[in-house]
Amino acid sequence: MKRYPWFVKGDLDGFFGLAVDNLVQVLVIVALCRQLCGFSDELLFERVLPGIAISLLIGNLYYALHARRVAKRDGRMATTALPYGINTPSVFAYILFILAPVYQRYAGELGEAKAGELAWRLGLVACIGSGAIEFAGAFIGGWVRRVTPRAALLSALAAIGVIFIASPFAFQIYERPLVAIVPMFIVLVGYFARVRFPLGMPSGLVALAIGTILAWTLPFVPGLGPKMMSVRAVTDSLDWVRLYQPSWFGAEIWEFLRRDQALLWAFLGVIVPMGLINAIGSLQNIESAEAAGDRFATGPCMAVNGIGSIAAGLFGSCFPTTIYIGHPGWKALGARCGYSILNGVFFTVVFLLGLGSLIVNLIPMEAGMAIVLYIGVIIAAQSYEAVPKRHYPAVALGFFPAVAMMAVLLVPSILPGVGAKDGILPMLQQHGAALEDPARRTDSWWPVGVYALAGANSGFVITGMLISAITAFLIDRRFRTAGIWCVIAAVTTLVGFHHAYRVQPGPYELTPRELLVWQRTEPAAKGTSFELAAPEGTFFYRGYRVAAGYLAAAALMFGIHGMRRKRTGFEDIESDPHGAGHAGISDFDRPSAAVVDDLATPVRVQADASVIQEAENEGMQLHPELAPDEPQSHATPGETQSSPDAARPSANPMPHGASPPVNASPQEASSSGSSPDSFLSGRGQGISRKPPGSRDQTP
Repeated sequence: MKRYPWFVKGDLDGFFGLAVDNLVQVLVIVALCRQLCGFSDELLFERVLPGIAISLLIGNLYYALHARRVAKRDGRMATTALPYGINTPSVFAYILFILAPVYQRYAGELGEAKAGELAWRLGLVACIGSGAIEFAGAFIGGWVRRVTPRAALLSALAAIGVIFIASPFAFQIYERPLVAIVPMFIVLVGYFARVRFPLGMPSGLVALAIGTILAWTLPFVPGLGPKMMSVRAVTDSLDWVRLYQPSWFGAEIWEFLRRDQALLWAFLGVIVPMGLINAIGSLQNIESAEAAGDRFATGPCMAVNGIGSIAAGLFGSCFPTTIYIGHPGWKALGARCGYSILNGVFFTVVFLLGLGSLIVNLIPMEAGMAIVLYIGVIIAAQSYEAVPKRHYPAVALGFFPAVAMMAVLLVPSILPGVGAKDGILPMLQQHGAALEDPARRTDSWWPVGVYALAGANSGFVITGMLISAITAFLIDRRFRTAGIWCVIAAVTTLVGFHHAYRVQPGPYELTPRELLVWQRTEPAAKGTSFELAAPEGTFFYRGYRVAAGYLAAAALMFGIHGMRRKRTGFEDIESDPHGAGHAGISDFDRPSAAVVDDLATPVRVQADASVIQEAENEGMQLHPELAPDEPQSHATPGETQSSPDAARPSANPMPHGASPPVNASPQEASSSGSSPDSFLSGRGQGISRKPPGSRDQTP
């Protein structure tokens, strides 16, 4: 048997693709943490970047060695290591919804330097928490996937992808069009048109090179824009070039946990959902690799995924790492294990030698914006591709809390610009009073509702997941389960994880603060650990009415479930009187009327000939004896079972391992070694999107 090589030619192509992706994440981290979180250069280049280096080295080396073991075990010399790097959604979620709010809240009270330090410490704890959840995902990830609709898990990710990852960079691209638009179209040519650039150069690398050249040269032409780059900044960055030994920050983390537990509790609404999403995504990425022919051990891979994030936090980085999407793409390039080793060693050398500052000052962020924009767009696109058509409205509903959160983030920038110096409190007080006055109308502006939907400390993530889950169960006519999730929404609202918030008086109060159930202002709580020392004039919104609404909805769901079981009402409608079937939510994708939530009868229906032909045209294998969306399975009493559609992983590596567009040709899908259980994909529903000769991978 041939020996598995350490390096092959394809490893160089794979390294460039993976390294460019991670490099763009670093550019974003440095830029946003400077602007929004008060991180100093010392904190970034002496603590955060070395911590990132440690986490990347751990994961990349492990997955390279694991690939060698798998190759030896299975006798497959074409085994490709799992791609690994900085988690893009977590970068934005942590910066925008944890680090920046903490810095803005305490900048006036503690000063900018100490507020930035506090935000960094909370970021370390959040990163470790995410790693712990990912580690536990090796044991509970499958259960979470079974009980939670995929639409609920992906709606928050889709919203973050479009609203908080792609949108800000789209705005900035058109602020610097001469520098950023050309790299944007280079990225779109490479990732949408999917053509090979001359000399086999990765399109992301070409975009970075062209954008950098434009940023350095255009200002020399009169009228083409201001000077963007600085030679002095590049030469000054050489002062940072020296050896930085990784530092252990366990003492700082322990001190934070001892003194600031309340702050940690306040942001669990971001840490826990993002950790769950990362863990489940990693599970699906491992399944995608198995579909491509590389069978990796799930438990150890998930555990190392969590260990990498924990190590990042312990050594100074606030940002979790993860298994990337798109393993089949790197495999199609011919990469094996060497590209993973190169990626880990490259970033370790760069960051531990202090070269991070040089790279940041040499390459403008505008050159890499399009790559991040594409990542955000493809995350959202895959979120829709991965769920059944009938669940599209559930994903869409999950966007509304994120839209509210975008408004909340913009208000602090708008108010000072229009001369409002008292923060957001007067606006909420006036509108709150109008809501209680039946003689006044509040149809033109809804600040109380916007802040309630967004919640404090990014509670919108929980809100979006719950609304999407309830909607998905209603679409499947699983009314009892929808009622249970309504009860969960009411409980989490009463606890204060979302919807509830408070706003204190003061010019620096530009974002709402948490208002948890044990934070009390009543006289009975005075002098106890439950006392909340809020200044006079604070606006409180505990969300009791929202919780009551959820409970009333739960009663309605349970009532409908009972009447359906007794066949006394709420029977299925054969045709949709609202015409939803003509808007992309067709009966093709709805559970058969023969299987309703009060029957447990398996159904086998002959698929329509036009459906079979359409599936064959898309390169699918359709089992004609089954209904297109109805696998032969038994629903539990009172429930209807359903499963998501399948998605196809990419045949070419894309940023953050993005999959090809949904309209990829059958040949493109086949070359990727895709399976029904690739990332952001579901189990087959009578339709199997897989290349000839592959086998189903059902965890």
